[in-house]
Amino acid sequence: MDQLVSDIRQIISQSRESAARSINHALALMYWHIGRVIVEDEQQGQQRATYGKALIKNLSAQLVAEFGENFSSRNLQLSRQFFLTYPIVNSLSSQLTWTHYKILVRLEETSKRAFYMAEAEKNAWTVRQLERQINSLLYERLLMSQDKESVLAIAQSQAKPTKPHQVIKDPIVLEFLGLKPQASYYEQDIEHAIITHIQEFLLELGNGFSFVAREKRIIIDSDEFKIDLVFYNRLLQCFVLLDLKMDKITHQDVGQLQMYVNYYDRDIKESYENPTIGVLLCADKNDAVVRYTLPENNTQLFASKYQLHLPTEQQLVEEIRKELTDDTKQL
Repeated sequence: MDQLVSDIRQIISQSRESAARSINHALALMYWHIGRVIVEDEQQGQQRATYGKALIKNLSAQLVAEFGENFSSRNLQLSRQFFLTYPIVNSLSSQLTWTHYKILVRLEETSKRAFYMAEAEKNAWTVRQLERQINSLLYERLLMSQDKESVLAIAQSQAKPTKPHQVIKDPIVLEFLGLKPQASYYEQDIEHAIITHIQEFLLELGNGFSFVAREKRIIIDSDEFKIDLVFYNRLLQCFVLLDLKMDKITHQDVGQLQMYVNYYDRDIKESYENPTIGVLLCADKNDAVVRYTLPENNTQLFASKYQLHLPTEQQLVEEIRKELTDDTKQL
């Protein structure tokens, strides 16, 4: 009996989810078609286009009276923009809702909009998660380590990430932890907050990450060490070790993380898996120390600065300039 109830419960749940997706897609299509007829009406003559706002205002008044507030002037304007942004109806995703599209149509840059649409569909982002990723400037942060074409190709599943820099972000934004930037914290405080918000942290890390262990205990020649956080990335097929540092990193920090990576490569990873990645997640980093501590051909160790607040575009511009300056110095 218990198994029968469980099977029926699953059928009901799946049916409800399927029905909800169908309804949400139907609503998106409804607003798309509303936008289409508004644009087609405007295109009948210059006079109609000139008085477009007045027409939408009058149209809204009649529709609201009959069908409710979902047909406000604002929603009709968004419907119009929706059609203009996605003129081919078959390009719409059945996985995204009208609310997703209301956010997407506000993005002016085509490649950025295509990136967020593909990521939202592939990762089943909620509306709140989509907003968070846009506000945290995910697209711009990824562009700091790779070109537009690569970022978009990976998002649209036309290519898979094959190199660590394609998945490791810098900076990593941790505003969801709810910690005040000006306050003083121990490394354990950050670690505990990450574990408490592990779902949000995995979202921030990006595609393919899964949580493996916290304070992973390892023994090297009778000495005990603990790796703060261990993850696995199924796309890169490798372990990712995160070591938290509250202060500016030193060459000793880099050397210790290198030891952890070496241990995993030699004693933990299987022959079919790729080399382990180590990430120093720090409040402040010294790029010169990292650069001179590691070999020139390093592809396994990274230093990422974490932020407890959402970055501004100006902050990212400064980061990009800094990266370019550092690259120039290495030439």
